[in-house]
Order: sequence, then C-alpha cells, then structure tokens
Amino acid sequence: MPPKAWSIVSTHLDKSCRVFNLRTDRARSPRTGNAHDFFVLESPSWVNVIPLTLEKEVVMVRQYRHGIRDVTLEIPGGLVEDHDSPEEAARRELLEETGYREGSLILLGSVHPNPAIQNNICYTFLAKDVCAMGVQSQDEREDIEVILRPLAEIPALIRNGAITHSLVIAAFYRYYMEYVSI
Repeated sequence: MPPKAWSIVSTHLDKSCRVFNLRTDRARSPRTGNAHDFFVLESPSWVNVIPLTLEKEVVMVRQYRHGIRDVTLEIPGGLVEDHDSPEEAARRELLEETGYREGSLILLGSVHPNPAIQNNICYTFLAKDVCAMGVQSQDEREDIEVILRPLAEIPALIRNGAITHSLVIAAFYRYYMEYVSI
C-alpha cells in the first residue's frame, strides 16, 4: 500500500532568520497513529541560471560558501523575492552576479532542493545568447568572481569534483536531458 499523507496536529514558528524560518510541525503517522515533531526550513523559492554565450561558453561564478567554508564553482542564482516571478528573479540574479544579460530565457524545470526538511522549489533557467552589459551589482554579503568555461567542459568539471553544488549539477542534468541528444 502506498504511503499516505500525515495529518498535522500542530505547527508553530520557532525562529525567523533572514533567508529562512525554522518551523516545527507535529504530525500524526497514518500507519501507527503516533504523533512526532518534524523540523522544517521554510524558505522562498530559488532560481539558478545556466548562461550560455554565442560561443557556447557558460558564464560561471566562484564564491565563498559559509556552509562548507570553501569557494565553489557555480552558476548564478538566488532567492525569488516577494515581488518577483521566478523568471524575473533569474534575470535579476544573472545581471547582478555577472553583469550579463540574456537574449532569451527558457525554464528548464524545477526541483525540491531537500523535501525532507525544506518547503521550497528551485527553478532552473537556460539563458541563451548572453552578453556582458556592464559591471556586477553585488550586495555587501557577496564576493563573486565571474569566469567563463566552455560548455563542453562541464561534464568533466562535475566528474572531477570542480563543481559540487547539487543544485548546479541538477541544473546541468536538466540541460543535458533537454538539449543534448543521448
């Protein structure tokens, strides 16, 4: 028999932080009838963008990530703000983080980053025919280096561990599933 949804007995906000809230849900198992506490990180949705130049180079970013205390190689991305659609957020993040603007923007799909403990969605966009339009517009919490890598090198960068961010890997997986014949 397939699993059923658990009934929520109670829910309350434990702590509100700048980019997420911590919520506790008390939920009852439909199989056992027992209630248990579950902790959920409530977060706005996210976007990430695969920016491709006419020369088939990916505009990538290097930045320090506090969770792992190291610099990562990623694609541009960020939060979907209250006033934004995912598409508007993708355009904004691409321009702010890289100084590049897209010729066209295509939604590749979305994923749940970690549905066990998070409630948000990450939307992935392909930005085609991007070109440099100006300087980055980083906020005070960012220190981003822009680099270009040939699209053909991306699988090797993933294989050799140069790209480790799971949402970036999921984005490229979606790209290769949609745009590259296997």
